[in-house]
Amino acid sequence: MKTELTERFLRYVQFDTQSSEENEAQCPSSDKQWTLARHLKEELETLGLTDVVLDEHGYLYATLPANTQRPLPTIGFIAHMDTAPDCSGANVKPRIVEHYDGSDIVLDPEAGIVTSVKRFPELLQHVGEDLIVTDGHTLLGADDKAGIAEIITAMTYLQAHPELEHGRIRVAFNPDEEIGKGAHLFNVELFGCDWAYTMDGSEVGELEYENFNAAAAQINVTGRSVHPGYAKDKMVNAALVASQFAMMMPENERPEKTTGYEGFFHLTGISGGVEKAQLHYIIRDHNSGLFNMRKQVLLDNAERLNAIYGQGTVTVELHDQYRNMLCQLQDKPHITGIAKRAIEEACGFCTVVPIRGGTDGAQLSFMGLPCPNIFAGGLNFHGPHEFVPIQSMEKAVKTIVGICTLLANPA
Repeated sequence: MKTELTERFLRYVQFDTQSSEENEAQCPSSDKQWTLARHLKEELETLGLTDVVLDEHGYLYATLPANTQRPLPTIGFIAHMDTAPDCSGANVKPRIVEHYDGSDIVLDPEAGIVTSVKRFPELLQHVGEDLIVTDGHTLLGADDKAGIAEIITAMTYLQAHPELEHGRIRVAFNPDEEIGKGAHLFNVELFGCDWAYTMDGSEVGELEYENFNAAAAQINVTGRSVHPGYAKDKMVNAALVASQFAMMMPENERPEKTTGYEGFFHLTGISGGVEKAQLHYIIRDHNSGLFNMRKQVLLDNAERLNAIYGQGTVTVELHDQYRNMLCQLQDKPHITGIAKRAIEEACGFCTVVPIRGGTDGAQLSFMGLPCPNIFAGGLNFHGPHEFVPIQSMEKAVKTIVGICTLLANPA
C-alpha cells in the first residue's frame, strides 16, 4: 500500500490546481482544475469504479459497488482538488525525508529556506517517519491531494481484498474548497449517500465534527469633508471614525489571541479617507448564542458612534456564511462513532478537535448530507513549509477501509 499511495500522491501534486478568488462566479474558478479532474476521471474508470460522472461544474463522482447482498447504508468519502490561492502550487518539487531524525529540514540551502523545529515543533511528533516536503518555493498540496490519494488507494485496497465485506461506497472530488465554494454546486441527490466524510483534516488521528458559526461584516462610515482650515466642529473624518470603531472591539478576542473553542473578531481590511471609510470583519464562534452576541457587539458599537457623530454615520452590513455542523450531527452518534472506532484501530487513538474554520462538510451537513471531517495527515497547509508524513497517509487509508468494513461487520 505504501508505495502505491506515495506514488499516487506525488503524481497528483504535479498538477497545479490553485483556485482563484478573482473568478468566484466561475466554477471551477480556475481552468487548470479541470486537468486534474479529467485525469482522476480516467483513473477511476481504469480502476473499474462505476457511475463515474464529471459534471459541467468540475465535480467528479464515482462508485465502488457493494460486495455483499446484505442491505447496508451507502456512505461517501470526499476530498477537494484545488489548492489555496495563498501560495503557488505550480512546479511543485516534492522530496521525501526518510526516517526523519528530529532536526531542522533544509528545503533550499542556497536560499536559506529551512523548516525549523523551533518554529514548527509538530515535526517532533513524526520522528522516525518518512516526510514529504517541498523545495521551499511552493506549497505541497497535501491539502487536499493527500485526501484524494487516500480515498482512491482505499478503494483499490478494497477491490484487492474481496474478503472484506462492504456496502456501496461513493467517492467525490470537488473544486474550489479553498475559496469557500466547494460545496455550493455539490449534487447531494446524485451522490446518493446516507452520510459521508471529508478527508480534509490535518494531524493524524483527528476527527472533527464541530466548526465555527461564521459571518462577515462590512462597516460603512460616512464622514463630512470640510476645508481643514475651517473644519472646527464641522468635519467628521470617516477614516478616524473607522479607526475608533476598530479600537472599540475587544482586544483579547482576535485570532492571534484565541484558541480551541474561543471565538474571535478578525479585522480583515480597513480603507478610506475623510468622506468614506470601510472596515471588513469576519466573526467566528462555535457557540450559537455567543455568535449572535458577537454580531450584536458590532451593531452596538455603531450606535455608540452614531450617538457621537450623528445617525447614519456608521452602518453595519452582516452576512451569515456558514453554521456549526454539530447541530446536524449530535443526534446521529453512529456517524461519528464508527469513525472514532476506525481511527482508533488505525492509529491507536482518536482526537476529537473543533475546527477553527469552515469545511465543505459543514455546508454539506446543512444540505442534507451529514459529513464529519477526518484527518488527511498534512501539516502547515497553504505555504512552503507544508509537509505530510507517509505513515499518516497510510493510517488515513486504513481509517477509510475500517469505516467501510466496520459498517458491514460492527462486531
